[in-house]
Amino acid sequence: MSFVLTKSTAVNLKNFITVVLIAVAYLVTSYFLVGFKTDQLVLIGIFFSLYFSTGTTRKFVLGFSIFIVYWIVFDYMKAFPNYEYNEVHISSLYNLEKHYFGIHEAGGRLLTPNEYWRLHNLTFLDVLTGLFYLCWIPVPLAFAAYLFFTRKREFLHFSLTFVLVNLLGFVVYYTYPAAPPWYIQYHGFQFVRATPGNTAGLARFDAHFHINLFKSIYAKGSNVFAAMPSLHSSYPLIVVYYGLKNRLGWPNLFFITVSVGIWFSAVYTSHHYVLDVIAGIATATLGIILFNYLATHSKNIQRWLTVYEGIIQ
Repeated sequence: MSFVLTKSTAVNLKNFITVVLIAVAYLVTSYFLVGFKTDQLVLIGIFFSLYFSTGTTRKFVLGFSIFIVYWIVFDYMKAFPNYEYNEVHISSLYNLEKHYFGIHEAGGRLLTPNEYWRLHNLTFLDVLTGLFYLCWIPVPLAFAAYLFFTRKREFLHFSLTFVLVNLLGFVVYYTYPAAPPWYIQYHGFQFVRATPGNTAGLARFDAHFHINLFKSIYAKGSNVFAAMPSLHSSYPLIVVYYGLKNRLGWPNLFFITVSVGIWFSAVYTSHHYVLDVIAGIATATLGIILFNYLATHSKNIQRWLTVYEGIIQ
């Protein structure tokens, strides 16, 4: 028995029930961990629409389920704040940043790069860094979509590398909770539990265009004490790696520009220290190396990749 959805595809009863049960389980789990949010219904609505439309859209959403799982895990981190498990590093990271990357201001005052740019911000840079920061998720997802329609195996490699880099970052988040630069600017060196997210320097972008874009984004943050490593800095580097690996030509210049732009923006807007950015670059590099090793040497990984590639072909 099947539910015929379009002329091009059909979904059998077993698959239909499985998808519905997974959606219900997701809503129930979310309710108890982070509470009910309309975003959860939007996510389910998008998944159902793509899964039950055509064979092509179903394969697309199944492929991108890797990113959906990542997003759910990231959201659930709200239920397990990292400051509950280890001490939050505030002054120690600030002083380390100042020691290695401090800038001498007139009068002999030593500033972190974040403090320097906060004093010397420019409207041009406010707009430019805001635009770069808006790329940190759309560019990787657009690149993943391109790989999905052109190179299925590379899409899987890219997606799994993306998730692996995030998992490595999450491990550091919980072993080394760290406050972002803006935290000290607003709260000093005292630890304040459950501190809400803050747009920091990106507020100038919102103010320039009279919008609340970044304010709405950072209001949904999972944990402000997760500045080290900067995964904002990791994502574009993964794109650069796979762009170069697949010899995409001139688009790689765009990817490299976005990477450097995001790295600078993270510091300029006081969302990350230079040390956070370096850690993000190191995390991406480690994740790429580790995935390549596993994909080459693990027969189980190779077998799983082959099966999953067959599902989304």
